[in-house]
Amino acid sequence: MSHPAEIDALPLSSAPLRRTQASRRAESDRNLLLAAAELIAEEGFNAATFEKVGARAGYSRGLASQRFGSKDGLIEALIDYLHDRSEELVFAEGLDDVTGLDAILAAVDIYMRNFETEQAIRSYFVAMAGAVGTLSPQRAAFAASHMKAKERFAFHIIEGQANGSISKEIDADAAALMIGSLILGVSTQWLIDPTTDLMRVRKTTLDTLRRSLGV
Repeated sequence: MSHPAEIDALPLSSAPLRRTQASRRAESDRNLLLAAAELIAEEGFNAATFEKVGARAGYSRGLASQRFGSKDGLIEALIDYLHDRSEELVFAEGLDDVTGLDAILAAVDIYMRNFETEQAIRSYFVAMAGAVGTLSPQRAAFAASHMKAKERFAFHIIEGQANGSISKEIDADAAALMIGSLILGVSTQWLIDPTTDLMRVRKTTLDTLRRSLGV
């Protein structure tokens, strides 16, 4: 018969193992997605093959294939990863309590300040350009990601109209789409011509939004 102390110890010994396995899986997934992001930023959309992603991350091709199933599955997971990384940049600057017009200006400012140095943001737009250029099914995943950004901007516009920082005459949905399209356009322009002076464009963009949206 097992000693009671041995019986009590069984759950304790198995729980850390399960947590470790889950942690290792999450870490390997992040490493694979980071490798895909790096490859796309450096070599373009088509560079994110299972062979290259696995080798870049230090794993086998089989692991990347097992985790994501197909190139479509990899890119869809990458879109979520890159979107979350962009959101992290906003929260990292302590903007949780910023509202209305200030929240919109801060978010646009963060995107433009980090575009040249933050690989995740560049990878997102390179992958999106590749998906559009090849009429890839991932266009739907990018559309869903853009909808999240549009909804956030629309929320801040309505919030600003309530607190008096944004004109009540503004169409929240249309303005939110305009802001997202502005970021998209500037990002695409930089990918086409990396000599574009983003800091000058950033200042003009913020001044224009402040005047056009503000009361």
